[in-house]
Amino acid sequence: MKNIDVKFIGSFYKLHQLPKDSLPQIAFAGRSNVGKSSLLNKITGHRKAAKVSQTPGKTRALNFFLINEEFYFVDLPGYGYAKVSKVERESWGQLIEDYLVATENLAALMLLLDCRRDPNQEDEELIKWLAEKELPCMAILTKTDKITRDKTNRKVRQIYNSYGLNAIPFSTTKGTGKDEVLQAIFALIQKKK
Repeated sequence: MKNIDVKFIGSFYKLHQLPKDSLPQIAFAGRSNVGKSSLLNKITGHRKAAKVSQTPGKTRALNFFLINEEFYFVDLPGYGYAKVSKVERESWGQLIEDYLVATENLAALMLLLDCRRDPNQEDEELIKWLAEKELPCMAILTKTDKITRDKTNRKVRQIYNSYGLNAIPFSTTKGTGKDEVLQAIFALIQKKK
């Protein structure tokens, strides 16, 4: 799909503010510096749909984007080393958890992982929590242009063997994985309908 219509709906800090319709939602989660905003911009074909920052941790709310008037992308706050207070980081974590528990329209969570690093404790806790809640999850390995294809393939196998997650290699720079990510998303949306 080449032309994707994207409308920014809003940034929400409380669950009661979220859109009240029943459109399916695809959420994107990951560490603060994993490249969520860059990925969203790349797969939608809109360079400024999501704000990209050199400073990790700029996403502090649930950012909703209406896609083709059919479903939402939800950019969740990043977790990890963002230069904010521990209290604020914990409030983001609570906001993410509350959202994942409360939403009935979640088609899947796309978990972004930096292909150069092993999943950390926060990544593993989220994967385990999603499995316990039986929420659909797919991994996207970002920054694959920074390592060899062989290392990327090994990381894909590692993620599957360790966590049972299918992983799609992705590079914002080269566009690698864009079509695969979109195909996976549209398949997940069809299952939710």
